[in-house]
Amino acid sequence: MLPILKSRIVPSVTRFLDDDWSSLFDWNNQGFPNQSMTVPSTNVKETDNEFIIEMAAPGMKKEDFQVEINNDVLTIKSENKVENEDQIEGNFTRREFSYQSFQRSFTLNNKAVDDSKIKANYKEGILQLLIPKKEEAKVKPTRQIQIK
Repeated sequence: MLPILKSRIVPSVTRFLDDDWSSLFDWNNQGFPNQSMTVPSTNVKETDNEFIIEMAAPGMKKEDFQVEINNDVLTIKSENKVENEDQIEGNFTRREFSYQSFQRSFTLNNKAVDDSKIKANYKEGILQLLIPKKEEAKVKPTRQIQIK
């Protein structure tokens, strides 16, 4: 099923992302020990001039994210630690700790994208990354050649 997905639905995205979809996306959330931990949904779009990654992460702040690129791998990370404590007269009645984190990585095609000009924005629960294409990777419009 995965090769069909790659070839029929998103053929142009494979130029931008790694060809091995099974290692790119963890479709089953495997490797995460806590069932309540989720990896935010991610959309990847391609326009004539750029690739757009949108990650749904409502309730977070832009300070909660770390976005980095290293050896053509774009990584989006987040960690959130919460400690709730209810006290009555100095005695603990209830104390709860919560720790959530996620990490998503995307392999960039350094021949197609200009990683020095990546921009990130977080607004209304959506983290958006704009990854510009290099001039040579942009789709050229059809041009008619006149016959003499």
